Amino acid sequence: MTPGWQRFALGDARITTVLDGARHADGPHPTFGADRSQEEVAALMRQNLLPETRFVNGFAPTLVELGDDLILFDTGFGESGKANGYGKLVERMAAAGYAPDAVTIVVLTHLHPDHIMGLMTAGQPTFAKARYVTGAREFGWWTSDEAKNGERAGMAETVATFVVPLQDKMTFLEDGDAVVPGITARSAPGHTPGHMIFELESSGQRLMLTADTANHFVASLQKPDWKVGFDMDHETASQTRKRVFDRIAAERIPFIGYHMPFPALGYAEKLDDGGFRFVPESYQLAIANEDA
Repeated sequence: MTPGWQRFALGDARITTVLDGARHADGPHPTFGADRSQEEVAALMRQNLLPETRFVNGFAPTLVELGDDLILFDTGFGESGKANGYGKLVERMAAAGYAPDAVTIVVLTHLHPDHIMGLMTAGQPTFAKARYVTGAREFGWWTSDEAKNGERAGMAETVATFVVPLQDKMTFLEDGDAVVPGITARSAPGHTPGHMIFELESSGQRLMLTADTANHFVASLQKPDWKVGFDMDHETASQTRKRVFDRIAAERIPFIGYHMPFPALGYAEKLDDGGFRFVPESYQLAIANEDA
């Protein structure tokens, strides 16, 4: 694995995940399992050989080369995150051989700060030659009076600063719409009102970009019903997690999760109790490309 980025092929697509940074935090309780006891969450961590009172959360924007396009999914923290060790997307893109001006499309899975703050650098668009894509419902909610005047007003202000100035170059998607041929938007609400995931298909191979459907590779997947502090609608988010990962597990589709352990790529195995186990990708895709 190349530090900070990793590239693999999926059919005719070339995909690169980039580590924008990693947050070391106290927890995982109550961020994960706020509706459970601290001991129950700690026990799950012990069972999975993880620390009981600390966790690490990575941030993994993804680049997809497909046809004539270089498509970037989410943008990390940008320059405002550098003081905390984040905001490494552009420098790590350069290490992987990509300049910001090479990006033709920026897709925003949803409009939380860790996905949008890399859109601007020194007040100017970071990806100056790109057009932008996000969900119509997502953009509509964050620019609404409800968002601006409610408990998430600070996040709405961040959207106003980083996203709204780009709206003239923005395409708004509904469920089932295509970003480009071969990349389809799927509605996956709960984490935010208009959160979307994306299905990539190339030469008969498939991949799901699940964004923040699951925020922790153990707590969110093994216990999809547990409350997650980052989710705006806990019940809908739980239903979405189970629906999305039921399909990924049943159809054995590899997925990239924005907060999965870097390089953020793996599979989901359905467990007998209804949860899922994260299985990191090892050589499955290399063999699939050999056999194609």
